[in-house]
Amino acid sequence: MLDGGSGSFYGTSVRALALALATVGGVGYAPIAPGTVGSLVALPLLPALAGLRARSLPAYGAVLLGLLAAAVWAAGRAEVELGGHDDARIVIDEVAGLVVAGLFLPGTWGAAVIAFLCFRVFDVVKPFPARTIDRRVRGGIGVVGDDLVAGLYAGILTRVLLVLT
Repeated sequence: MLDGGSGSFYGTSVRALALALATVGGVGYAPIAPGTVGSLVALPLLPALAGLRARSLPAYGAVLLGLLAAAVWAAGRAEVELGGHDDARIVIDEVAGLVVAGLFLPGTWGAAVIAFLCFRVFDVVKPFPARTIDRRVRGGIGVVGDDLVAGLYAGILTRVLLVLT
């Protein structure tokens, strides 16, 4: 049966794909600070994506939109499978958030590290409207949305810090 039900081959495959993406290949199962570990996995993406942005803005936009769409889909599916809102094992949202921070940055490792540190602070503190999104929005948008806000703030703050130094 190919109806997407949990007992079908298709349903089992989609479930496995969603969990693999949402946990970033199992990184979300890290016993300590899975969100930080998920963010660390995303760190090398910042210089790489900045390089792509410099070569082809349309390709960069397509990769960014594809990553964000996959994050929202996988986080929403995984939330259902794992049985709770924004389960700690879902770390694709950290990847998406840090990638959004990279929108504002040059492709240097220094900028990436500063963005990582700022992102972790904003992800924990959840400044407006991140906390509202986290508490009130359900599904994949709710899981990923607060991290996108944290990434936006982290990217802007990192950019300001780079200009000031």
